[in-house]
Amino acid sequence: MNSLAPLSKPEVTLSLTLSSTSPASHDHETLKPEERGIRLIQLLLNCANHASSGNLHRADSCLSEISGLASATGDSMQRLAAWFASALATRLVKRWPGLYKSLNHTQQAKVVHLDRARALFSKTFPYLRFAYTIIARTLLHTMAHEQIIHIVDLGSGDSKLWVPLLRSFALLPYGPPQVKVTCISCNTSLLEKLGQRLTKEAEALDMPFQFNPLNVPLREVTVDMLKVRSGEALAFISILNLHVLLAEDDRVDAHFGDTKSDASVKNSRQMSDFLSMIRSLSPKVVFSVEQESDHNLNRLVDRFVEGLHYYSAVFDSIDATLGSVAGEERLILEEMFGREIENIVACEGLERFERHERYARWVVRFTQVGFRPVRLWYSSSSGEDGKEMMDAFGEKGYKIISERTSLKICWHERPLHAVTAWTC
Repeated sequence: MNSLAPLSKPEVTLSLTLSSTSPASHDHETLKPEERGIRLIQLLLNCANHASSGNLHRADSCLSEISGLASATGDSMQRLAAWFASALATRLVKRWPGLYKSLNHTQQAKVVHLDRARALFSKTFPYLRFAYTIIARTLLHTMAHEQIIHIVDLGSGDSKLWVPLLRSFALLPYGPPQVKVTCISCNTSLLEKLGQRLTKEAEALDMPFQFNPLNVPLREVTVDMLKVRSGEALAFISILNLHVLLAEDDRVDAHFGDTKSDASVKNSRQMSDFLSMIRSLSPKVVFSVEQESDHNLNRLVDRFVEGLHYYSAVFDSIDATLGSVAGEERLILEEMFGREIENIVACEGLERFERHERYARWVVRFTQVGFRPVRLWYSSSSGEDGKEMMDAFGEKGYKIISERTSLKICWHERPLHAVTAWTC
């Protein structure tokens, strides 16, 4: 679809010049897929510029032409364009709060679909499963001689991470340690099901076990809630959750004259305070898995371009794994990513919580509060395991880029997720 995610489909570059006027219209019926993809990207970028500058008439004109080219059931570029166009339209409609609220008063009914989508994503794609494998191996290596282990899950609540981990702990040479899992989630049902599943698994393994559910948003977590006790070997795991703490009122920096460019690391008191709180507990290791893209930029057009690069690779990988024919699984997954796109494009301030950042910025945030990177347990043998895991997903487009202090999980050459570990 683009130069960062080569497929058998025609490639389309995103580095197109933005024009102030739309090129002559094409006969949409005669456009080849490559031409259609180029035209869609031109229109989307022009529309983002017009939406950012408040030129509603020209933005509407772009959306009108996009609607004739995009399709929720077309190829990956058409489907991606449909979601980005919808996000731009939502941004424009938000200028009339009453209209926006009236059109969106039933959206809460779709939350259950997002829960299904997250489970489906973990099951269907290798990104999280490979991350879980690396986290488990590094954690076992770090905790091999500990008798009391306390692990805090900062929001994933995925049994596919926890059940294999408990089984691995049971095989440690000195016998099963005492394990406590604290899981943070706003989903009460998820906490109940995970607690029951892990308690049953620990009983079967004859492992001393305690489950501490915290039904609160990540931003409201305090030290007392975590119930960390003396003598516990402490670890934290965040799976695609930590970035939500970057949400803030961006107008504050502007008001007080913070003129840092988007290329710098934006100040975030909430993130700094949270990482400092974790650091104060002296954990042996902190794991983080985050989207490898810059969606925490001030200018709409900048993060719009980043979003097109990132989600084009995501949608291509969906086609490669699930096929291009519309099915329930694909629709559920794309709704989840579509909501991320809408949050990145249509929202500002505290409402914009999908503020993904690249690994280099996370290095700055962690080191500023006193953490240092840890080598992930990724030996040559685990590398072969990782290759086999990726190859098992049919298309040989998934790969691992191993760097000194991070692992990046890619679709072709496009890093989509970064796995990192930190210690005090």
